[in-house]
Amino acid sequence: MKRILGLMMRAAGPYAPQFRTTLRISMLASLVQALAYATFIPLLAALAAQPVDTATAWFWLGVLAVLVAVEGVLRLRESSFTFDYWHLVTGEMRTRLGDRLRSMPQQELARRDAGDLTTVVGSNVTSAATGISSFSTLFVRLVTVPAVIGLVVLVVDWRLAMVLVVAVVVSVPLLRRLRFLSNTGFRRVDAANADAAGRIVEYVQGLPVFKATGQAGADSPRLAEVFDHQREANAESNRSASVPVAALQFLVQVAVVALVALGAALVLDARLTLPLLLAIVVAAARFAEPLGAAVTMTKLFEMSEAALGRVSEVLDTEPLPTRPNGRAPESFDITFTGVGFTYDGRTEPALRDVSLEVPERSLTALVGPSGSGKTTATRLITRFADPQAGVVRLGGVDVGTLAPEELMRHIAVVFQDVYLFDDTILANIAMGRPGATRAEVVEAARAANAHAFIENLPDGYNTRVGEIGSALSGGERQRISIARAILKDAPVVLLDEPTAALDTESEVVVQQAIDNLVAGRTVVVIAHRLSTVVRADQIIVFEQGGVVQRGTHAELLGEQGRYAQMWRAQTRAKNWRLAPTVEASFRRSARSAG
Repeated sequence: MKRILGLMMRAAGPYAPQFRTTLRISMLASLVQALAYATFIPLLAALAAQPVDTATAWFWLGVLAVLVAVEGVLRLRESSFTFDYWHLVTGEMRTRLGDRLRSMPQQELARRDAGDLTTVVGSNVTSAATGISSFSTLFVRLVTVPAVIGLVVLVVDWRLAMVLVVAVVVSVPLLRRLRFLSNTGFRRVDAANADAAGRIVEYVQGLPVFKATGQAGADSPRLAEVFDHQREANAESNRSASVPVAALQFLVQVAVVALVALGAALVLDARLTLPLLLAIVVAAARFAEPLGAAVTMTKLFEMSEAALGRVSEVLDTEPLPTRPNGRAPESFDITFTGVGFTYDGRTEPALRDVSLEVPERSLTALVGPSGSGKTTATRLITRFADPQAGVVRLGGVDVGTLAPEELMRHIAVVFQDVYLFDDTILANIAMGRPGATRAEVVEAARAANAHAFIENLPDGYNTRVGEIGSALSGGERQRISIARAILKDAPVVLLDEPTAALDTESEVVVQQAIDNLVAGRTVVVIAHRLSTVVRADQIIVFEQGGVVQRGTHAELLGEQGRYAQMWRAQTRAKNWRLAPTVEASFRRSARSAG
């Protein structure tokens, strides 16, 4: 519990002082509650006296009333944390998680499943906050009340107290076993829930593909598999804890029966009065109640601990370190010097001793087969991660000495797969420069050849684009992305084959928008279609993580190396057509279908 409380204190963040105060109030309230139960002993003794000791009875009744009233006030103070701070703790915890995700190295972020992070920020935060606001005070109550009552019973009659001591001693290993099984089970269940959440996100995003392949709904094997695993994890968690739960509940019943039996024997032997026995039984019932509740509470605590652990795991992720002595770059050329990089979990390097130069205000194209290292090189420019060997510099400044947010002030990125947020077109473009005026957004849209189609939409710039921009075509999404980059007005532009997935007509329009974006800037473009970069100032050819050629289009063709092979292959592909027999068969099938 000490470790769990430590996790709770950390999760409470700036509200930890209020949380500590709440725990103190809870302990005081529990102490008062236990003393209230203890007053039954002298109260019943006074009522059973011959004649009835009225004065003493009224005194203890008054003490009982005062203690109950004091406990009520304290419990009200205790509950204020739940009502006044629970939502604040939840919101602040999610804010901290958001900040950590923002500063988390992109390589680490890419390693985590979207559903897993959704579970952490969603249900795990809720469970963690509930543990802080409710479970912790319940734990204090379950420990403090029995401890005080046990001491009172010990003072009254040590023999009856020994029954309670034995019950506690025997219950400890059962509780430990239950805690271990619950902890293991909840972690397994939580992992299964995260897998299910991730698969649901995947299912929703890929629904068109699932429908096209007949794997939607109940026929989706990917959903069925993860849901079966989720059900099995829950069932196994319950099965494994069933024996300790039953044993602990049985132990509680045996302890109460044993206490009553021993007390009855002592009464019959005239070594204990009946009223005193009744008072002790009342107190013992309150002692035994937490033992029974411990079964449920243990599972709740482990659920809370599992959630706290997952939240802490994200909060403990170290941001990408920024080395000292950094300064803002004054020029915007890019250099790689002996750069080597290997992704986590892989043995083969993605980049091997790469050295290259991208002059300021030039267009450099990175070409090569898939997996050759082109994308990794651009990722290191934006500090997706830091190289394990060598150095990447922007304007002569080691990018490792620049905080990611400072570095990204100077870089605009246009991806092949555009991500738009389910907001208005105006808001999506304005993300390039928060605080930009509507006129500036419109000007950027004009430069990106997007203004005309935006104006033709029902709500113009206030049109919502749908989830991931689903309400727009691929070319329209790409132009919104370019408008965002134009509005940012960064001196360095990285392009990841932005026209690869577009039709010919859209490609022409988008290419014109790109020309407006890159004018006068340092540009690095990843290209698969070599025809799009023949006018580049330099073309760098990657293969197996290394640079094998560099030069202009004409120079590389003259070398008759890897670039010339790729150019000839793509030129032949342009003239490719169906074989006559295949084409004839296709035409016959089309006529039959018609």
